[in-house]
Amino acid sequence: MSSIALVWLRRDLRLTDHPALHHAAQHHAQVLPVYVHAPDEEAPWVPGGASRWWLHHSLQSLSDSLHSLGSRLIIRRGDSLNVLRQIIEETGASAVYWNRLYEPQAIARDARIKSALRTDGLTVASFNGTLLFEPWEVKTGAGDPYRVYSPLFRALEARFDTLRPPLPAPASLSGSPHSPASLPLEALALLPQPDWAKTFGAHWQPGESAALQRLEAFAEQGLAHYHARRDLPAETHAVSGLSPHLHFGELSPHQALTRARQAQAELTGSGAHASIQQFIKELCWREFSHQLLYHFPHTPEAPLYPRFNRVAWREPNDYAGDLRAWQQGRTGIPMVDAGMRQLWQTGSMHNRVRMIAASLLSKNLLIPWQEGARWFWDTLVDASLPQNTMGWQWVAGCGADAAPYFRVFNPVLQGEKFDPKGQYVRHWVPELAGLPDRFVHRPWEATPTLLREAGLALDSVYRQPIVDLKQSRDRALAAYATVKEHS
Repeated sequence: MSSIALVWLRRDLRLTDHPALHHAAQHHAQVLPVYVHAPDEEAPWVPGGASRWWLHHSLQSLSDSLHSLGSRLIIRRGDSLNVLRQIIEETGASAVYWNRLYEPQAIARDARIKSALRTDGLTVASFNGTLLFEPWEVKTGAGDPYRVYSPLFRALEARFDTLRPPLPAPASLSGSPHSPASLPLEALALLPQPDWAKTFGAHWQPGESAALQRLEAFAEQGLAHYHARRDLPAETHAVSGLSPHLHFGELSPHQALTRARQAQAELTGSGAHASIQQFIKELCWREFSHQLLYHFPHTPEAPLYPRFNRVAWREPNDYAGDLRAWQQGRTGIPMVDAGMRQLWQTGSMHNRVRMIAASLLSKNLLIPWQEGARWFWDTLVDASLPQNTMGWQWVAGCGADAAPYFRVFNPVLQGEKFDPKGQYVRHWVPELAGLPDRFVHRPWEATPTLLREAGLALDSVYRQPIVDLKQSRDRALAAYATVKEHS
């Protein structure tokens, strides 16, 4: 063991199963964990407001964990290469390690920094601490990236037994005797002002410890029923809630997969095994999104398939009011409004409802899917560029493994199927709480007497729908028909 190493932290804010940290602790006498705040280097997808809220609390949690190991988190702000060079000069560090990121901007930035530091004479290495498999490792028999999920999943599943086990956290970390200065976390100004995120804390606890607790609670209480209950938004414990923890690297996919496979060995019954298999498929869906962005870096801004550029979207000056109503949860469509209000108040939205809300925007309202992607990017605590991009292109019908372009989710029927008692809608749209179950997803069909008894006046207490669902579906199919005609 010799010398001092920097571990450059990004979205891997944990100590357990951290390949870069593990390597540094094994090969160097002193290890300095460094976080460099450089959001402009991620442009045009600079982290949104909800992500910054999570990042603040995640960094605080990591700082506390490092302190318990006898170490400290060094926080700096500025150009990443310049800041790393400054710390190297201050400490005499001879090596820099990090876990890889896979967004296009991060790939280019990291390659430039790796080359520059090696030219400076440093030892530099990067590791896979984000995915189960590298995006370039799994391809079709023809050597192409997968564009369809099912064969990809089979290929990934066949390789599960080749995966390494999760790495232990260091027992201790020894820092440099001349530890460099660190900015206070507050200097990064990550928390919103005014504090529109003040309600997030009632729903989320960022940090590695909370991530591990959530994983264990889900494995013990929700995993066996995941397949049957995951599409029911009123069932608050039916889903794992792990996506922001995975996105910020407070939990690794290796840890989640290992715990799920352990549950497979412990639980009996076909229902439990189907549920666990479904959860594992969702972890691999995350892998799919990263592979797609890696191989098709244009997709955050444009369709995977260029023919979908022919869709005749409405013009911004025509749809501005409808977009605002959608963002604010004031569309007059209860299931959509419930989801958009849940998003605003919690920084998250149930996955089934995300699809319903996205379909209304891109199909019924004929607003470009990129508008929705940008709004989700700013308001989701789990705003992952690969997953946000793939999700929106899936609903819009223009991406890999996409829903057929002619699929238009009916938000009323979806609500009645997945929220039959209206519990989810009543919670997030309390104006509708007094309606009978039969009308909670279609209040415009209630009689004046029922509306009066429920204390509901349409257009004042709760608005009429901003769009006719049938007519707008027909309009969407006509707009998308140009794609079919030229396919």
